[in-house]
Amino acid sequence: MSDITHDKELIEEFLQDPEHSSISHTDLAKALKHLANNAPKIFEEYLEKIPNEYLGDIALELPEKYLKKIITNLEDNDLVEIVEEMDSDDATDLLQDIEEIDEKKAEIILSSLDEEDQEDIKKLRKYDETEAGAHMQTELFEANIDETIRSAIQRLKKLKEEDELDNVHQVFITGTFNKLMFTIPLEELILFDFEKTFKEQIKGREEDFKPIFARDTDNIEEVAHLFKEHDLSVIAVVNDHNELIGRITSDDIYDILEESATEQIYNLAGVDDEAEEDEDIVEAGKKRAIWLFINLITAILASFVIQMFDATISSYVALAVLMPIVASMGGNAGTQTLTVTVRRLALGDIELSQAKETIKKEVLLSLGNGFIFALVIGVIAFLWFGDSKLGFVIAASMIINLFFAGFFGAFIPLVLKRLNIDPAVGSTVILTTVTDVVGFFSFLGLAKIFLVK
Repeated sequence: MSDITHDKELIEEFLQDPEHSSISHTDLAKALKHLANNAPKIFEEYLEKIPNEYLGDIALELPEKYLKKIITNLEDNDLVEIVEEMDSDDATDLLQDIEEIDEKKAEIILSSLDEEDQEDIKKLRKYDETEAGAHMQTELFEANIDETIRSAIQRLKKLKEEDELDNVHQVFITGTFNKLMFTIPLEELILFDFEKTFKEQIKGREEDFKPIFARDTDNIEEVAHLFKEHDLSVIAVVNDHNELIGRITSDDIYDILEESATEQIYNLAGVDDEAEEDEDIVEAGKKRAIWLFINLITAILASFVIQMFDATISSYVALAVLMPIVASMGGNAGTQTLTVTVRRLALGDIELSQAKETIKKEVLLSLGNGFIFALVIGVIAFLWFGDSKLGFVIAASMIINLFFAGFFGAFIPLVLKRLNIDPAVGSTVILTTVTDVVGFFSFLGLAKIFLVK
């Protein structure tokens, strides 16, 4: 079966019963993406067949150039309907994506929405991407403390029937001026006496329903840490006055964590995540070339160090054979430390106040490995070239370089974090420069002192 046939069958299966289909939006996006590349006419046909209420969520899974195809092939009124069918946070994301492609079309779509949707989108767009408010949705299930439980459940039933609300996990209880007071899971709610008010039912159990919440200006990474720490499926979002203004669900947090992890991996490798995801060869090539150019400069710096000892290398050829080992071991040890430190910073497992302890731990780990492998390479060098002094020189250089690898592998990302710079950006290039320069300088410098007469 060809890939195109498989893609068609997948989409056709979804179209048979979109509401109850188990096929994910991600799988549908992959199928559409493949069709756009290999069968453009079939791609356009399916854009018309997929109901607008699902097309928006599928479009968000696609890179920008495929989203551009969707925007080009759909009428403005279809795009308006798509945005209207989405949750406020997703609608805001989609409209921002459309704006990057066609600003005028985005303005037309926004102005065509009803006033409530326009206000929600404008409110969410005011937040910075790093703030919790930018990732919340305004649709939620809330009830007043003096409301009867029966009334709240009837309202929830109506919201579900009208498809105004999904992924309901709990009810947020508010008091005067819409201030958040309690959070009640639905599994608890169904056990309550429906004729009582929430105030009557909760009395004496206030601590059981104490809410975990985020402020709209909180950093989204801190909110993600709350989800992990408390194993949350949803969290309430309040403003500075503790008024309930939205919620963030776990699926949004998973997307944020995935994007963050992807960005870190790309940054550690010296590539631009947006350019790579867009799949534009020219743009991706330019972004990669920038980091390769920086790496070239650092490599030249290491070469200058080698040139300083060209006479030493000429008089003792074995140095040229063993020299790459020291730099390579230092680079790998540093990368281990760097990767662990960056990841732990991202997960919130390391606070900046613990910087000294983190550096100390990583230096001790690197030194421990340094002594072990110094002994190994020292013996190998002695057996290989029959020179005990050479074995001592490479062993000592190994210890020195692994010490600096451990120190800078932890120090660089911690300093970047302190400066509010992504710890993954540029860390690898800086660290490689350090381990290469220190490795070559220590090895050749010691060789000049102990081996060359």
